Amino acid sequence: MSTTHKIVCPHDCPDTCVATVEVENGRAVKIGGDPDHSFTQGFLCAKVNQYLDRVYSPDRILHPLKRVGKKGEGRFERISWNEALDTIAANFKRVSAAHGPESILPYSYAGNSGLIHYGSLDRRFFGAIGASQLDRTICATAGFEGYKAVMGGTIGFDPEKVGNAKLIIAWGANIISSNVHFWPFVEEARKKGARFIVIDPYRSKTAEKADWHIAPLPGTDGALALAMMHVLFRDNLIDQDYVSRFTIGLVGLKTRAMEWSPARAAVETGLSVETIEKLAREYGTTRPSAIRMNYGLNRAAGGGNTVRIIACLPALVGDWRHVGGGIQLSSSGTYAQTTARLTRPEMVPQGTRTINMSSLGEALDPGLKPPVKALYVYNSNPAAIAPDQNSVRSGLAREDLFVAVHDLFHTDTVDWADIVLPATTVLEHTDILKSYGHLHLAINRPAIEPLGECRSNTEVFRQLARHMGLTDPRLFEDDEALMEQAFDWSNPRLQGISIERLNRETSVRLNVPAEWAPFAEGNFPTASGKCEFYSETEKAAGRDPLPRYVPPREGPVSNPSLAKTYPLAFISPPAHHFLNSTFSAQPIFVRREGGEPALTIHPDDAKARGIAEGQMVRTFNARGEFLAKAHVSDDARKGVVVGLSVWWAKLCPGGRNANAVTGQALTDLGGGATFYDVLVDVARA
Repeated sequence: MSTTHKIVCPHDCPDTCVATVEVENGRAVKIGGDPDHSFTQGFLCAKVNQYLDRVYSPDRILHPLKRVGKKGEGRFERISWNEALDTIAANFKRVSAAHGPESILPYSYAGNSGLIHYGSLDRRFFGAIGASQLDRTICATAGFEGYKAVMGGTIGFDPEKVGNAKLIIAWGANIISSNVHFWPFVEEARKKGARFIVIDPYRSKTAEKADWHIAPLPGTDGALALAMMHVLFRDNLIDQDYVSRFTIGLVGLKTRAMEWSPARAAVETGLSVETIEKLAREYGTTRPSAIRMNYGLNRAAGGGNTVRIIACLPALVGDWRHVGGGIQLSSSGTYAQTTARLTRPEMVPQGTRTINMSSLGEALDPGLKPPVKALYVYNSNPAAIAPDQNSVRSGLAREDLFVAVHDLFHTDTVDWADIVLPATTVLEHTDILKSYGHLHLAINRPAIEPLGECRSNTEVFRQLARHMGLTDPRLFEDDEALMEQAFDWSNPRLQGISIERLNRETSVRLNVPAEWAPFAEGNFPTASGKCEFYSETEKAAGRDPLPRYVPPREGPVSNPSLAKTYPLAFISPPAHHFLNSTFSAQPIFVRREGGEPALTIHPDDAKARGIAEGQMVRTFNARGEFLAKAHVSDDARKGVVVGLSVWWAKLCPGGRNANAVTGQALTDLGGGATFYDVLVDVARA
């Protein structure tokens, strides 16, 4: 018997696609993009096209396991669910009694971005037992904070209307690799004559398709944006009517911008004055323009303020007047999400400490008071993705650290676990999903029964609560109740949308106009209701009320003393076929990425070091080193090397990936990771 089901991709991607799955006799046999979903448009990305290989992989974990070898060896034997849960519960109780409950630490992110499996019963459980709280900063918090300081919330243009734009700027956004379903709307605009500009330190797959690629030094985009403003003010390219009616703080912003001449910004960014002038004038004279930012912008010391500066640009030129004009970092603020109803922060004991996930290496230092003695990992692979890899590994190797991991595969982190639990895929569980790249709400229903003994996040936490002897009914609510709690269904944007309707249609566009220009008449979700160049909220928090340029900590211009030893800026954006560390052990994608990590280095930098194409090279700084195959190409600008990531470390030569050289320093806003604020040198291995 054959049936067709619709599922919703749960991976950390703005596209949140709807897929069709054909099932025969209980086994999924075919997957494709849903042609009825206006954003998916009937196709899937290269990764999800092969999703059934992931579901039915012979390497998938199907049963609970316990460690039988040394930590890091990855040797396990099968056990029962009862034994696994009893072991975790007993260790949590032991650690809590000896060191206090804050010695237990959860570690998770968006390996599953459906709302109830991303954050619901897990947050309630760890709150109920008094565990340390986790600040989930590793991706987007700096950008969120910067954007919200100006805009009030993460709301932007309607991506399905960007075909109306006459100029599109992909700023730190590799659309082809990490937002591919936005690309048809870019192409629609280009067919109508729109120009497409990419601002990125390296020539990505998207930059290859641009009309103009601009490559600033990493972490200097804020200086570029201020210099653009300088030109806009100098040349009277400001929409005076819009800024007078719908913004506050223009005088202060102008003062900041006039400090940043194109000549000054040229020194900081490594761009020519002519490039900066041309970009500013093109942006200032083309309406409507649309800026698509992504999170690479926020992964440097000044990432929050970088996004904050760029977010000011559309209001200055009046782009918000136009359908398809403006800016987008994320659409997630468009949804009337009720996060606190899902996570129940009131269950967290007052005064409980919070640990930043971007500083996991520091958190696992045995000298921390109280020390972390138990670690529960789900939806993440910190041994591969966390910065300062050597520090993280040292922590995971501690014999006094109990580690439990809930995952689908034997990741780098699983190798260090004491107990391993088998997780479900999106084909095997229920969830509800918003998007941060479009305006549709979707529900996921299982297409097949869970393989082996695999269980979902929510089911595991319900069972773990029972094994801990907890009785609070909030710990045992079923998935249906959790989905109902996820949103304020009375909000006008959700008018006409319900679980019942989602069950029928799978995905429904939010209740916003077909021709939506969210801030054409102001109405920003800020305290003032206006676009806030000057923010009283930021001032009250003890921060600069105006956006400002914060240079990289490890930039070749901003830190010349360190650059004498490590002269090359290093960035590690996602490989085309990987998503964080998801998919990066799937054989087909490993082959498509060349079989092993590569480091792109400019011909001049390679020549100076005697490096030839295909040679194994060592990329290093004081924190560590990793090995990769040299790719000599001007895809990397001079002075910048690029290591596409995130490879599983155990699949890399030398057993280390790019995070061996990244650091635990945090961003200016939001306490985010600074993956792209790194100086290194490169030598032949």
